[in-house]
Amino acid sequence: MRLRGITVAEGLAKSTAQVFAVGLVMLLALLPARAHEMSPAIADITIGSERVEMEIILQGEAMVAGIDLSSITDTNNSPRADTYDALRALPPEVFADRLRDAFPELADGIRLSAGDTRLTPELEEAATSPAEGEDLPRQSRVVIAADLPDDDSDVTFGWAPEYGPIILRQIVEDLPEGEEAYSAFLGPGQTSVPLPRTGTAQVTVLESFVTYIGLGFTHIVPKGLDHILFVLGLFFFSRALRPLFYQVTTFTLAHTLTLALATLGIVSVPAAVVEPLIALSIAYVAIENIARPRLSRVRLAVVFVFGLLHGLGFASVLGDIGLSPGHFIASLVAFNVGVELGQIAVIVTAFFAITFWIGHKPWYRTVVVIPASALIGAMGLWWALERTIL
Repeated sequence: MRLRGITVAEGLAKSTAQVFAVGLVMLLALLPARAHEMSPAIADITIGSERVEMEIILQGEAMVAGIDLSSITDTNNSPRADTYDALRALPPEVFADRLRDAFPELADGIRLSAGDTRLTPELEEAATSPAEGEDLPRQSRVVIAADLPDDDSDVTFGWAPEYGPIILRQIVEDLPEGEEAYSAFLGPGQTSVPLPRTGTAQVTVLESFVTYIGLGFTHIVPKGLDHILFVLGLFFFSRALRPLFYQVTTFTLAHTLTLALATLGIVSVPAAVVEPLIALSIAYVAIENIARPRLSRVRLAVVFVFGLLHGLGFASVLGDIGLSPGHFIASLVAFNVGVELGQIAVIVTAFFAITFWIGHKPWYRTVVVIPASALIGAMGLWWALERTIL
């Protein structure tokens, strides 16, 4: 059946495509980009002959509120978000008291062992720092300790999956030349390798490489909403493969450069500057998709500059996580590989969800590209305002 030169089937396809594309972008846009976003805990463990001590930087309000950090990276997405917000509204010293009161229950989830002996950690210190911004979580610091059995057994550490991921670093004095102290990223529920009381445990290059690939990937999917929207902005620029290839390659070269320079400490730009500019980069590529959808040297130059900004953003996250001291270069390369795989996943998903089916249609740009780009641009502008003024 044909109505005004358009078949009913084609009209249905147009409507479905528009709803799907716009709905996808709106779903991403409605998710909070930074507010209440959780980061991994960081723990330094010092093992002596008779006693083990740990200093842990953690998301205290989320743990006391009972939020499951194994599956939620933003507390706004938790059914216990109101409890978290109420705890976060407390003055730092008041919440530190609440954390001390809650520690006996939280300690049940800390799995500290020496050989086959389960250790009972005692809380020695607890403090909470003021928040750096209204949309950023506060960090709490706890110091715990436990006596070790007199059997020279190795120590292992892990904690309950709902406490989320943790970066564990072994503090060892007077290491032999050429050795690096143990450092590992433990996912929710994972346990460290056995840590000796003298010297340090070793992690292979391959183990470190695989771990940091996963960290880079998850920073894009699902955690990197602003980076996802930027990549989608590049994707919607043209349905042809060559413009997409040139843009993604330019973007990759740029963010790889600044990721390396910032991680090595050669370049440093405050997050307060980088984050609003990243938001503006999202808006720019989306607006250009609508106003001037032609690949040019100017477009590639702009993408390169924005890639430099995004690399600084990646470096900020990697700085929070830390690189494996013994495999610095391998960890840096692996993280970048993970980021690239995350970007490829976004592009492949968008291609097979939308463009593969209707990219050849004459109405693809009008029905899909322009509305989707408009929403991406609006979200970028909103984030820029949110990160500077609001």
